[in-house]
Amino acid sequence: MSIACCAAPSSPIVGEIESFLREVIADLVPDPTAPVGRGRPRVLPALCLWAGLLTCVARGFGSQADLWRLLTQQGLWDYPRFPVTDQAIYNRLAAAGTAPLEALFAQLTALLAARLAPLAETDLAPFATDVVALDESDLDRMARLLPALPARDAGLLAGALAGVFDLRLQQWRRVAYRTDAAQNEKVAARAMVAGLAPGTLIVADLGYFGFAWFDGLTDAGYWWLSRLRAGTSYDVIHTYYQDDETFDGLVWLGKHRADRAKHAVRLVQFRVGEHLHAYLTNVRDPHLFPMAEVARVYGRRWDFELAIKLVKRELGLHLVWSTKPTVIAQQLWAALCIAQTLHALRFEVARRAAVDVFDVSLPLLVRWMPRFAAQGEDPVAIFVERGRAAGFIRPSRRVSHEAPTIPERRILPPHAGATLERVPRYAQRRCRPRKGNGN
Repeated sequence: MSIACCAAPSSPIVGEIESFLREVIADLVPDPTAPVGRGRPRVLPALCLWAGLLTCVARGFGSQADLWRLLTQQGLWDYPRFPVTDQAIYNRLAAAGTAPLEALFAQLTALLAARLAPLAETDLAPFATDVVALDESDLDRMARLLPALPARDAGLLAGALAGVFDLRLQQWRRVAYRTDAAQNEKVAARAMVAGLAPGTLIVADLGYFGFAWFDGLTDAGYWWLSRLRAGTSYDVIHTYYQDDETFDGLVWLGKHRADRAKHAVRLVQFRVGEHLHAYLTNVRDPHLFPMAEVARVYGRRWDFELAIKLVKRELGLHLVWSTKPTVIAQQLWAALCIAQTLHALRFEVARRAAVDVFDVSLPLLVRWMPRFAAQGEDPVAIFVERGRAAGFIRPSRRVSHEAPTIPERRILPPHAGATLERVPRYAQRRCRPRKGNGN
């Protein structure tokens, strides 16, 4: 595959999203389901099948039937119209599964990560190797006419998407789709973070809260950051700083002999208006990870939710094409491939325009950038040059919680030789089905 279009940070990532995808798709492995030897050769090449699927998602089409119409009635790019039936398309998709799309996603991820690395937000928790958000989201309910089912009936849900999202590069690092939307997040949590570079800071919410989980991350060489779950017992070991409800110090998690964590952790707490914010982290040095930076980094966990919103709303995953798990997974992986490219485009626009990435409107980028590209213009250059005047670039409305800034001279160091590790005991709790998303 030629990657000349991705060679220099000053050039656009793509001249047109579909053209870029066409180059990458052409580099996929041969179709493993293609007949060999005797038999009628296939009328529709695998390249066109997957390119058509991605194009349908990129253009906002709403069903597998639209893919059939694109390939047989309109035609894809400069390929001829293919004389195939709608059932033939459905059979090909069902037989192929998601392997080709997952391979494409992996290629896109590696290519875009290498390109965006020089532009990464290195000021976000600079002590960490990488900074990622770990979370998951239910896919929206599938449309049903009859019979009427309860609102939370699992049969209405298209499954769940778990992912690791790179907060510095605004790229998906790892994604997993499962059909059981009620499965507890903790079941697959360790597999989701396995293979991340040592020193990575993992930001996760209450769905992953657990003493054994925290200790496991620490023992594996990862940094982590979480909210404090209400009702969690702890003992204060050392107070770095305290002023009324503002607190920064070391604590043991778990007062009871049957359930206590192995490693001492840091508790950071402050009030904003009526809400008391409380966070836990294994970054025990307040000079390395100040209170204000703790609040800022945790606030970036919302990047995961915005990335999910792009896949669901802007790329049409709120309307799943089928009740069949394989078709849902294919639509999901196609949407993720498009999303990786769109996130990269937005990131480059922000860096070239010297603005925060969230000042670049993602819905407007999705709507307008393909139009400029279709006219043969450089869409990234247009967004940079005309973005403010056209409203493509505008101040973000994201809410940020301003934590107090504690002068370093007010931080009281712990006593030398303080014990920060003990024998753990973990209560044997089963990972029950989720009642909510824990956010």
